[in-house]
Amino acid sequence: MKLPENHAQRFDLNNEVHARPPEPLTAPVKLSCIAMTTDWPYRNEDREIVIELTKQYGAPPPGPDAKHFSVDLREFRLVWERHTEFTRYTFITPVGKGEPFDNPAIEAAPPAWLEKLPGKLIAAAHAAMVAEDCNIEDVVAASGRYFAGNAIIGSRTSGGAAIALTDFRIHADGFGRFLVYNQSMTPWHAGRIVQRLLEIETYRIMALLPLPVAQGLNPLLSSWESELSEITDAMTQTSDLEEQKLLNRLTLLQAAIEKNYTQTQFRFNASAAYYALVQRRNEELREERITGMQTFSEFTERRLAPAMSTCMAASTRLQALSERVDRSAQLLSTRVDMSLEKQNQAVLESMNRRAKLQLRLQQTVEGLSIAAITYYVVGVIGYVAAGLEQLGWAVNAKVVMGLTSPFVLALSALGVWRARKLVAEKEKQKRDDEG
Repeated sequence: MKLPENHAQRFDLNNEVHARPPEPLTAPVKLSCIAMTTDWPYRNEDREIVIELTKQYGAPPPGPDAKHFSVDLREFRLVWERHTEFTRYTFITPVGKGEPFDNPAIEAAPPAWLEKLPGKLIAAAHAAMVAEDCNIEDVVAASGRYFAGNAIIGSRTSGGAAIALTDFRIHADGFGRFLVYNQSMTPWHAGRIVQRLLEIETYRIMALLPLPVAQGLNPLLSSWESELSEITDAMTQTSDLEEQKLLNRLTLLQAAIEKNYTQTQFRFNASAAYYALVQRRNEELREERITGMQTFSEFTERRLAPAMSTCMAASTRLQALSERVDRSAQLLSTRVDMSLEKQNQAVLESMNRRAKLQLRLQQTVEGLSIAAITYYVVGVIGYVAAGLEQLGWAVNAKVVMGLTSPFVLALSALGVWRARKLVAEKEKQKRDDEG
């Protein structure tokens, strides 16, 4: 049977539910996980260094579009995961002899290769899983034995199939520690639980990234709010001449707020997403309380919730301040526009008065022009008539001048009127063409 043509993304979307699958783990086993922040968009340094390592061990490299890659390198197993803002490398080896956190799995990787990993280290943790029964005395003893006497956070997970412990502290080697007692988990189940624990460690750190930003932003927000309050107070008392200065101050304040809003909004939104992932991973552990001990969800919620509230409050405060500045800027811009319209109206009225004066002057000049033309034309006629009178013609020059004056005056007025009409028609035609 031949199926219809596949959608271009059918297989990618179907396989998304299988992205970053857990590694099956059989106790005793130990893992080391490090997360490196990376630039976005990627320049493929993380993929290239993994390819370099696989070449050293003669193993197949990751594909060109892979975001998750697992490979057995004989001495250890490497799991490479590319995320939006960080790349995670997980190293897996058997526990061997000694304590679970002796000779951690990352020591099996070439030191020179580790030094070349791109990015900045943001999270690092060792995890050890042992196939041992565990009672309350073992849990209490684990604090001094594996966690330097620190208070332990932990719980029974997956309906009592395992016990997971940690202190959420960075130890002397720069790594956190997770200890899992496998009571009855299958390898795939064990892999999922350990993966969830390591994800909680990474995501909780990523969720806290904007906390210093929010703490540093609060003093700025206070100063901007004071500045906005001063400007809005001045708006109720200022004159038209001072409005432009206030608008300039408000524009500079708006630019500063929008700059910080643009720079921080992604970080705050990403933090909320990581926080949601931490909560989801805690739920997936299906925890049962161990007497006298905080669970993972209780500890992370108690620590993360206030930090997330601080970040959310700073983000909300910044957004609200941006909206208030926008409204104030619109109001002040309206006032400035109205002042400009008043000034423009005054200018137009002044221009109108000048135009009327010019029209009256023009009419006066036109009247004088008609009189002058009439005077000179009648004078010329008088000279002609006087000449004819001297030649013996029966012509009286003064009579001729008197008789022709009205006709010359009428013709002069007609000529000026015609000229003015032609100019007016040309101006009208020009406006029509431009319109």
